[in-house]
Amino acid sequence: MGTTRHFGPELRRLRQEAGLSLTEFSAALTYDKGHLSKVERGERSASVELAQRCDAFLGANGELQRLVARPRTESGDTGAPAPPDLRPVGRRDVLSAGAGVLVDLGLTRDVRPASAIGALLPSLRVQFDQLRGLGQSAAPTVLLPLLETQTRMVAGLAADTPSGQRAAVLLLASRFAEYTGWIAQEAGMSSAALAWTGEATELARAGGDTHLGSYAFVRRALVTLYDGDAAGTVALARRAQSHALPPRIRGLAAQREAQGHALAGNERDCLRSLDRARDLLDSHDTSGADHPVIGTTHVSDPAAMTTGWCLYDLGRPRAAAELLDRECRRLPPHALRTRARYGFRSSLAHAASGEVEHACAIAGELLDVLPAVPSATVNTDVRRLARELSRFPTSRAVHRLQPALARALAPTHG
Repeated sequence: MGTTRHFGPELRRLRQEAGLSLTEFSAALTYDKGHLSKVERGERSASVELAQRCDAFLGANGELQRLVARPRTESGDTGAPAPPDLRPVGRRDVLSAGAGVLVDLGLTRDVRPASAIGALLPSLRVQFDQLRGLGQSAAPTVLLPLLETQTRMVAGLAADTPSGQRAAVLLLASRFAEYTGWIAQEAGMSSAALAWTGEATELARAGGDTHLGSYAFVRRALVTLYDGDAAGTVALARRAQSHALPPRIRGLAAQREAQGHALAGNERDCLRSLDRARDLLDSHDTSGADHPVIGTTHVSDPAAMTTGWCLYDLGRPRAAAELLDRECRRLPPHALRTRARYGFRSSLAHAASGEVEHACAIAGELLDVLPAVPSATVNTDVRRLARELSRFPTSRAVHRLQPALARALAPTHG
């Protein structure tokens, strides 16, 4: 109740200073006048979403958001250790697995390992690309065992690889481990995601790549972002922006920093980070061209998509919806997981703008797809959408969507 007592009077003060009546203010925010009146009097708690919109409309630069407690750990991770069959690969595992993997592949010491492994690497790279593609249309719980097996296999292969080719094998193993971490997070297993990211860093370092270790900070910042920790997200993202790093990693880190600033309601620093990300991601970067691309491969303009994402958190849902709609139309049809991620954010922005029927139409299509690609991170926005739509209890579109929303958010889902 402490934050409620402070928030209401401060909101009323800022609204009156802006010369707005409660009727004008409620119409601008598409919020019920009676609800806002109770919030100002301290009789109702303000949601984070309401605080974001009030901040943006009144130019409070995050002051109102800081008076509202943000729910933590929306991703659903319990913090428990990863199940035994999903534990990350360790150094002892790599060494012990090496001989068995080579036997399975017919690459015993009686065969010339250099030529055999050289011929195998392109096939392993194709397998990685295929698994990454499969991640767009398959459940994380299906992919995790496959990715774990492949990571162990490739890392184990490095144990008996001649020194001249070992680095290439280790680097590919590191990309397998990094992607395994992302899929673990999609499964709602943040602890396992961080553990796999750490393994990716170790494998990359052993292969001579010190850059992936810095990208691990970007991955960790995603966990803190979904936990609602704005300051932690910014701090981690800044650790991956050294000028010694490739532009792509620095650009992805700047995007994550922008998302952290947006979460805190800091529009100025958010937009600055987005400008920096755009410049870095647009710059010509040929480093690592022989290795899988770090980060998304399905979003044609990551900086633009992230800008739309941030605008919603900054309390500017109309601008967010316009940008997200445009960028979502550019996503490939087969990228179901990516379409769900940004599509639900677009639906959320439309709902926050009062465009309820459009929001429900977008969400209705995506809810049909979601069972095929369940996602703990996407479910964060699905929960927020359900809360947003609850503000429109008389809407027929909302009534039609409610059963599908309830099924998506049921504890047994995904």
